[in-house]
Amino acid sequence: MFTGIISGLGRLSKVAPLGADPSHGKRLTIATPPGYLADVQLGDSIALNGACMTVTAFDAEADWFTVDISAESLDKTAGLADPGPLNLEKALRASDRLGGHLVSGHVDGVGTVTKFAPVGESWELCIAAPQALGRYLAYKGSITVNGVSLTVNRVTDHAETTELGINLIPHTLEHTTLGTLSVGARVNLEIDLIARYVERMLGSR
Repeated sequence: MFTGIISGLGRLSKVAPLGADPSHGKRLTIATPPGYLADVQLGDSIALNGACMTVTAFDAEADWFTVDISAESLDKTAGLADPGPLNLEKALRASDRLGGHLVSGHVDGVGTVTKFAPVGESWELCIAAPQALGRYLAYKGSITVNGVSLTVNRVTDHAETTELGINLIPHTLEHTTLGTLSVGARVNLEIDLIARYVERMLGSR
């Protein structure tokens, strides 16, 4: 489990195929901030842009680790196929503060940025989410965008998508990769875990 509070900014530095066939996945090498891996062990979970991955190798002194990602996961996520910046979050400990909201690290869908513009001292981020996720989005509800726990300020249903509006404060832009987004960028989305269970319980009735 995670909270959507980013604990470090990393960089996907290398993408290597795990086989020659398209059905094979990739091995990703991620560079981390100095000291980030001091408490990490093999098999630990670290979320990359909101997608939970397993550490398969690491060098704490050289500040890098690797994960193996399947072709299926690459197809269902964004930002993990090519080198570039990443939001990192280590798995939640039982004694940690829940600063964001409960996040599983399972990407529910990929959205597309439709607007990213300054509004006063903050920025407005609008995302077109897959229509299937629209039922889980609510005003003042929680959403995870590229691993970042955020509050939904506006929800608008369209014929094929649901657009959500989010306000990003300067602190979020400085400490995550969201400040590098632009219109047309694809982002990983995870809906609120509680909303998923509520739908299941109501549906069973």
